[in-house]
Amino acid sequence: MADLTDLGIAAIRDGVRTGAFSALEVADAFVAKVSRAKALNAFLVETPDHAIAAAKDADAVRAAGEPLKPLAGVPIGMKDLFCTKGVPATAASLILEGFTPPYESTVSGNLFAAGAGMLGKLNMDQFAMGSSNETSAFGNVISPWRRRDGGNAPLAPGGSSGGSSAAVAARLCPGATGTDTGGSIRQPAAFVGISGIKPTYGRCSRWGVIAFASSLDQAGPMARDVRDCAILLENMVGFDPRDATSLELPVPKWEAGLKSSMVGKRVGIPKEYRVDNMPTEIDALWQQGIDWLKDAGAEIVEVSLPHTKYALPAYYIIAPAEASSNLARYDGVRYGLRDLPDGANLQDMYAATRAAGFGNEVKRRIMIGTYVLSAGFYDAYFTQASKVRTLIARDFDRAFEQCDVLLTPTAPSAAFALGEKSADPIAMYLNDVFTVPSSLAGLPAMSVPGGLDGQGLPLGLQIIGKALDEQGVLNACLALEERAGFVARPEAWW
Repeated sequence: MADLTDLGIAAIRDGVRTGAFSALEVADAFVAKVSRAKALNAFLVETPDHAIAAAKDADAVRAAGEPLKPLAGVPIGMKDLFCTKGVPATAASLILEGFTPPYESTVSGNLFAAGAGMLGKLNMDQFAMGSSNETSAFGNVISPWRRRDGGNAPLAPGGSSGGSSAAVAARLCPGATGTDTGGSIRQPAAFVGISGIKPTYGRCSRWGVIAFASSLDQAGPMARDVRDCAILLENMVGFDPRDATSLELPVPKWEAGLKSSMVGKRVGIPKEYRVDNMPTEIDALWQQGIDWLKDAGAEIVEVSLPHTKYALPAYYIIAPAEASSNLARYDGVRYGLRDLPDGANLQDMYAATRAAGFGNEVKRRIMIGTYVLSAGFYDAYFTQASKVRTLIARDFDRAFEQCDVLLTPTAPSAAFALGEKSADPIAMYLNDVFTVPSSLAGLPAMSVPGGLDGQGLPLGLQIIGKALDEQGVLNACLALEERAGFVARPEAWW
């Protein structure tokens, strides 16, 4: 039998249903592979018992001749931002070390109810703040990819969902959950040659997801291909009365609706996304993507998103401001780390706990957020950024009067070496230049691999759609996927 860990979600689901192999065989294969891949540091906690128990349940149901659940036999990885009952959830931060939630997040609960088993909790940038997975308190995640020139410098898997991207690319799991605040599903997916979709804001419940920036955070799936993402997404979303921003809408049948024909569709090319000093390989891939969508039957139109240049500055005001508020709950009183120096009063304990528990990037964003929310600066910064956000959303509304979806690059470069940009926060923030605008507007957006750069590293293409049009995004990405024929994978060194 071929290596079961080479199979994606659809193939595993269908194989278990037909009896080509058992769910337990699948779980055992992935559990063993996870246990051998410590060098990637993708998993913070391994939960083989969870995956095996779900597999045994699936096999028992099939043996009884009863209908199988949608994800029966499929083991997945869970980003450590999702609270999982009885399993530690730290958001990769020391301040939550030792915290074991007594409850289940809605998204993880939905996936488990659909029959999925959990292989473990995945490493990430601390509190989802980062673009390279270098801010985790528990060590860097290492990309499974290496440059073609033979250099052994470990590469960033992207962030903040770097553990998820590395695990899927390395075949440690067929799919994983991620969260996307400003690009944290799409950029890591592009860096490692997999697919990932951020749905419309409100599609996935945020209940039980450790908060970074509440008006931006949105969960989504990361997997090998478009179909697998559609399958996972269908089983993640749904209305949740515990989340005030959750959308009370029926769940579409995205997998059944997949089609790659773009006949009658218009694809917008935003002229403002042709940024200064764009690498020629990124520009060439973008043009290739345009040609692929033309081949699929689409009409290409140029559109304008005039406030794009203000998206990053607005995002790095709004997101830190919300983080400053959300992270105020970590005080050493109720759960997680408590640092209580001798003779300390309550304020001393707060200060010592946060100093020891938060990493440098988290502290940086809290301080920025506190500053822009302070008296005398709120109107000058946060209010203005909120107005810019409205203008950016309006730009997208006007663009979608002329087209059905937008095509852009996902990231301005291929994966970079760990440490290459960590000393320059601005350079790191620029990784999100193509993903942040759609996050500010709350729109669905997806990255699919389009090819390799000169060093043999993956490059991604992004499709942005209208609010609630995940089907249009998935279909356009399927058209790209079929024409790109991307089959490259990292050579196992770990």
